[in-house]
Amino acid sequence: MEKNKRKPIFYWLLFTGTVIIVFLLGMLASSITNRRAEQEYVYKPMAELKQGEPRNSEWGKNFPREYQSYIQTLDTTFRSKYNGNAVIDMLEVDPRMVVLWAGYAFSKDYKQGRGHYFAIEDITNTLRTGAPSPGNPSPQPNTCWSCKSPDVTRLLGKMTATEFYTGSWDTKGPEIINAIGCADCHDTKTMNLVITRPALIEAFERQGKDITKATHQEMRSLVCAQCHVEYYFDKHKIEGTAYLTFPWDKGFSAENIEEYYDSYGFTDWTHSLSKAPMLKAQHPEYETFMMGIHGQRGVACADCHMPYKSEGGQKFTDHHIQSPLNNIANSCQVCHREEAATLLANVYERQDKIIENRNKLEELLVRAHVEAKKAWDLGATDAEMKAILSDIRKSQWRWDFAAASHGASFHAPIEISRVIGNGITYAQEARIKLARVLAQKGFNKEVPYPDIATKVKAQQYIGLDMAKLNADKDIFRKTTLIDWVNKAKERESKY
Repeated sequence: MEKNKRKPIFYWLLFTGTVIIVFLLGMLASSITNRRAEQEYVYKPMAELKQGEPRNSEWGKNFPREYQSYIQTLDTTFRSKYNGNAVIDMLEVDPRMVVLWAGYAFSKDYKQGRGHYFAIEDITNTLRTGAPSPGNPSPQPNTCWSCKSPDVTRLLGKMTATEFYTGSWDTKGPEIINAIGCADCHDTKTMNLVITRPALIEAFERQGKDITKATHQEMRSLVCAQCHVEYYFDKHKIEGTAYLTFPWDKGFSAENIEEYYDSYGFTDWTHSLSKAPMLKAQHPEYETFMMGIHGQRGVACADCHMPYKSEGGQKFTDHHIQSPLNNIANSCQVCHREEAATLLANVYERQDKIIENRNKLEELLVRAHVEAKKAWDLGATDAEMKAILSDIRKSQWRWDFAAASHGASFHAPIEISRVIGNGITYAQEARIKLARVLAQKGFNKEVPYPDIATKVKAQQYIGLDMAKLNADKDIFRKTTLIDWVNKAKERESKY
């Protein structure tokens, strides 16, 4: 009887199948080993950290992976369609902002921030902080340092918030040297996320909330909310103190915050052209984030701006804090399965449409300020201008709320579109009322739109002496700033 003969292909299939099974088992074993290593990892400090240690390099001795990724924030080469982390002169890009902020420090200088590592350098170099010198003290308070350095955490460990907020910003300048980093968000002993800035704790307390009960996932956003928020300096709470306050008592929306400010007549400055009592939005990023779909679904700031990564079997948070658009694979594609090009196009589509309307609102506001000045020049009274100035204030607050929150067109595109739309309505209302006032004064022509094609022309139009401002700042850099650095180095050497 003839034996059954198997064809050679059968053995090849058997061999191939065996190889695949062995390979998959090996991958499974490797994965189990990695997961077990992550679970069994025990934090063993290499250096003893003092409470509130401000030097990031010291933390780096215990957390080399996190520190090495943090150092990457020195890279300022990334540019997206709108901004990025490179230095961008926003007044040069959009000179209309100079007119919108006439009479306020932002009309002098407004540049795109380069990221956490450069926070101290950027604030000392900007013209907005002034140039302290004998007989010419800085116009800005110490409170301006609040979000610029872990040295603030160190100082708040030695003094009360009121003491820190008191005085001009140059008095504590020599104490501020370390870039934003570890101690701003982490407890020195436990490494747990912690709130180190009193303003956030106080804002929650006024809302009847206990921030200590926040979950770990909530904390991954709240540590960011210590700084990336709308705020103001309350100069009436304690005499002689610019007390840092978050205006959240009535809610997070533009209207809620406006109602809070209006409740006691708060004004950041009076516009030098229109004489409108103005509000200046800072950077309400946490507020707009919470009103968008990601915030509503429980996504944290860190999920996108500091996503998890693995090296050597260890899972850790990437401290290269940056735009998710420069890290789509680890940020966006963890949840979204679309191609990177598609996701990028989706973001730019939202930004394009929102900025189109935002630009229109800017033009309307420039016209409103210029037309208001014309009305004053023709003898308009306070009573005639009151409703007009209120509309200008409301309109520009909505523009600034949208423009100052750098990620708003992505974080909450529907909400920001609504806010800008309402801003356009208020601007048009102001201009209609202005047309009536101008007609009553015998002026029935179109008020000429100013030549503000460049930053230089816009600053000349509102009457800024930029040559003097830059000269004063140069003197400050060559004298006071060098003295600050020397004092700071001397203090650092005593650690």
